[in-house]
Amino acid sequence: MSYNWGPHYIVPTAVLKSYSGTVVLREEFDEELLRKEMEALGIAGPIAKITNPWYYRAKGMDTWVKIGESADEHQNFPTRWDTTSMKNGQYEVMGLMHVFVKKNGTETAIARQNVVEVTIEN
Repeated sequence: MSYNWGPHYIVPTAVLKSYSGTVVLREEFDEELLRKEMEALGIAGPIAKITNPWYYRAKGMDTWVKIGESADEHQNFPTRWDTTSMKNGQYEVMGLMHVFVKKNGTETAIARQNVVEVTIEN
């Protein structure tokens, strides 16, 4: 069984789907469901680190371009994205959360992604 522990995209307001200028991307996760997923995968040990790199691509394209990365869990992994030089149009934004577990000197990582569609209107 898979548990949807995240990442879950945090939208600045309920209706914001169009971005202009500099925006701050954020995501959260459910630690209880994360622990259940780790248990189901047979991964035990303390969480050593969580990172959340962010990527974007124009809708319909295959290649992702990295926006930035954050390990600031307390602020929901914030990353600034300056859209001012981008062409207006439809884009996809992906948060790819990595959870690193260390046990007995061995590091294991699991990851999940969240993709949302946005419109750039500069």
